Parts: sequence; structure tokens; C-alpha cells
Amino acid sequence: MKKVMLKTTLSLAVTLASTQIFASGFAINEQSISGMGTGFAGRSSVADDASTIFGNPAGMSRIKREQATGGVAMLDAHTDISDARSRPNKGTNDGDMVPFIAVPMGYYVKPIDDHWAFGIGMYAPFGLVTDYEKGFAGRYFGSKSDVKVMTLQPTVSYAFNDKISIGFGPTINRIDGTLESNLSITPRANDGKVKIKGDDTALGYNIGVLAQVTDSTRVGLTYHSRVKYKLEGDTKVNYSVLAAAGLNPSQKYDASLKLQTPESVDLSVTHELDDQWTIYAGSTWTRWSRLENITVENKGVQPLLNGQFGSITEEQNWHDTWAHAIGASYKLNKQWVLRTGLSFDQAPTNNVDRSPRIPTGDRTIFSLGAGWSPTDDLTIDVAYSYLKEEAVKVNNHNNRGQSYNAKYENWANGFGVGATYRF
Repeated sequence: MKKVMLKTTLSLAVTLASTQIFASGFAINEQSISGMGTGFAGRSSVADDASTIFGNPAGMSRIKREQATGGVAMLDAHTDISDARSRPNKGTNDGDMVPFIAVPMGYYVKPIDDHWAFGIGMYAPFGLVTDYEKGFAGRYFGSKSDVKVMTLQPTVSYAFNDKISIGFGPTINRIDGTLESNLSITPRANDGKVKIKGDDTALGYNIGVLAQVTDSTRVGLTYHSRVKYKLEGDTKVNYSVLAAAGLNPSQKYDASLKLQTPESVDLSVTHELDDQWTIYAGSTWTRWSRLENITVENKGVQPLLNGQFGSITEEQNWHDTWAHAIGASYKLNKQWVLRTGLSFDQAPTNNVDRSPRIPTGDRTIFSLGAGWSPTDDLTIDVAYSYLKEEAVKVNNHNNRGQSYNAKYENWANGFGVGATYRF
């Protein structure tokens, strides 16, 4: 069968980004509750618990007792939409597009001897859930998205001595997505629906180095590889105007979408000022420039209705980003440690290609946290983060005469709770 692309699905394919995630693009930062308390400053150098499997697998060399760490981060996002203009000139702009969501994580580390350690982790590195109201004015450029990436990472680390260690873990990554948008051939035609579903499993890796450069200072470097996916599933189109053309108004096609999640590099420093105070700093570079454009391919689609369903590639033109964080912890006593952090995170989007799916700007995040150890075997961590984005504008139009322009102001609250148990 002839393979062409269904144009309306492309506005769906770009949905892998959202304001509810506390990292740039469609990345998720919340892989550690203890790290969340310091704004993830020192992510690759702190190695306080088993979540170092994600932060820096070399950090397992600092864990001297078998332990398990788990937790959940809960994200509550909000958006104010103003100065909205659309064609057709109808619809709402409530901005309540992100439901309250939870991001789970779990890790296990077992030291083997003075040099080797083994661990395994499960976490979410990327994902989103967005769901605009039914009559959203920008529904032709995005209405609903549900995309999840879960990663399983078996990991080993090796300590050359008490100063230098390395770690490596292959990642097994599962992506599932359901993306929806409204469909209309002309601004005055009745709304239809288009829905694309797909999934894939792909491999990557996580590698790190940790150096104890002085008695009080550690430096960590971590590389997370890119992962290449080819999501395969189906596209469903339901549109009443097809019936007028003597066609079935409900159509279904085999669909595929190639997508890469980007590689990133994290460099961090942890410095113990004294027995009570520890400070952290870190920077993360992410290669978002890999997302230049998006193409969805559907098998068996004919160029119907004067070519409205012809081939197309939608430009994204994302750019590489930097995130920077500073933080501190204070050991109040044997049972309690208090944490705080401040992060600055660039958005990869640009003013030309930004859409209602990805209405994000540069972010500032303030974090607080605490760890309570009622016994030597158990630590309970809690964290809170407040995110504020710069105001950004969305300017979208298509060749069917539809358009949507608006100003977005986003903010979010994050809550985390976790525990580490030492065997």
C-alpha cells in the first residue's frame, strides 16, 4: 500500500512536552526525593542513597550497606492563558490542562566487596499528561496527551581505590503514548477527532565517574545516552465530512513515529564545610537539538479531500539547553537533616514553533526538603518544590485557515515522599 502521512496527526506528535514536568523539554527530574530537596544540585556527586543509580552509578561505591530506596513525586501544575485569539473565533481558554500526577521510583543496591557493587533501578526519565477542556480554542493544535517512559536499569560499579570509582548501567526503556487532537478541514466545518496510539521498547545506557578529590570534596560526572524509538500503533480518524464524500467517517490506519530522547551530561560538586553543613552545585547539558522535526507515517491513507491529508513534516527546531543548580543541607542532629536548593532551567522551545502542547519557557525552581532517620536502618525523606516559568507566547496557524495565539504563564508545585531501608 502507498505510504503517506496524515497531516493532522503531526500536531499530536509534538506533544512530548508539558508544563507539569520539573525539567526542560519533556524530561522528568524527579528520580530522587532526597535530591529533590536540594533542587537536584550535586545530583552526580552526592550519592546519599540508592537513587544514585540514576544520578551517578559510580556513587554505589559509597554505599557500604545493602539498601533499598523508593518514593513518589506528586506534581500539581497551573496555567494562566491571556490575550487569546483564535480562528474560528470560538472556544474557551481555561488553562487547566495538567491533572495532578504521581511519578514513582525505586532502587536497590548491594555491595559485593570493597571494589564491586550491584544495583537495579526503575524510574521515569520522560513523560507527560495534558488534557485541555473539551471546547478549548486551540484544540486544532493539541487537545490531549498521555505519554509515559519507564526505565529499568541494572547497574554495576567498581571502586579502583577510596578516591576513584566508575559505574555503568544499560537502560531498558518502554514508551507508551496516546495523543489526541481535533480535526477540521475548514474553520467553519464541524469538529472531528484524530487519535494516535503507539509504543516501543529501546535500549540506552547510563555511565558515571566519581572522584573524592579532597577529604571534604567530591566531583561527579554522569552521561545519560540518547535512546532511539520507533513507536508503532494506529491512527484513528472520525470526521463527519468523510460521509459526505461517500466514505466511512471512522478511519483507522497503521501508524509509526520515530523519536529520539536526548543525551545529557551532568557535572556536580559536593563539598562538606563541616560536620553539619554541606553545599552542592551542578550543571546539566541536554542535547535537545536532536528534535528538529516530527513525522508521523500512516499506511494506506489516500490523499482525500483535495489533498488535505497529504504528506507533511512539522518543524520543531529545539535547541540544546543548560540547567544549573545550587543547594545546601544542614545536619541538625543524628536524626534530622534539612535541605534547600535553587535551580535555573532553560526551555528548548523557540518563539516560532511553540504550540499549546509545549507552551513552556525558562524556569526557576525553589526547593525545600528534610530527611528523618528514626533508626540507623531507616531514613524517610520529604521534599517540596515551587516552579515558576517566564511568560511565553504561542502563535500557531495551519493551511486550513485555523489559528491560535495566546500568552501562557505557568507555575507548579511538587511534593515528594520516599524512604531508604538498610538491611
